[in-house]
Amino acid sequence: MKRAIVVVLTLLLCSGCVSTPAGPTVSVMPGPEKSFEQFQTDDLVCRQWAVQQAGPPQSALTQGTATGAAIGTVIGAGLGALIGSAVGRPGVGAGIGAGGGLLGGTAVGAGVGQSAGVAVQRRYDRAYEQCMYAKGNDTPRDPLPPPPAPMR
Repeated sequence: MKRAIVVVLTLLLCSGCVSTPAGPTVSVMPGPEKSFEQFQTDDLVCRQWAVQQAGPPQSALTQGTATGAAIGTVIGAGLGALIGSAVGRPGVGAGIGAGGGLLGGTAVGAGVGQSAGVAVQRRYDRAYEQCMYAKGNDTPRDPLPPPPAPMR
């Protein structure tokens, strides 16, 4: 049981190490008639605004891992106890099931947490791109669709 507690605490500590996005993953170029210094100022302001709009990633990541570990442990212990009772050792089955459920639940929870981190990066990029566009900088756009084929 001590080993399980150490594993949970280690995973929770590691998942708490996630930070806000380091920066945008979209390319933005200075707008026409903009100096590089103006572009740098816009970039700094928009990065700060994007962090505020994206929200804190730590809570979603940590909650996903912790919730997955807790649910996995409870379900694993229950299933282990059922299987263990079939062979006359429900306590051992519950312990083994709890350990397996803890590992499986933590893995699933970490995946959920990682998905939350990707969503935070997407929100950050969207807010950054909107801000830079509003300040008159060039942002990437989808290419225009090709013109329709002439009628014959």
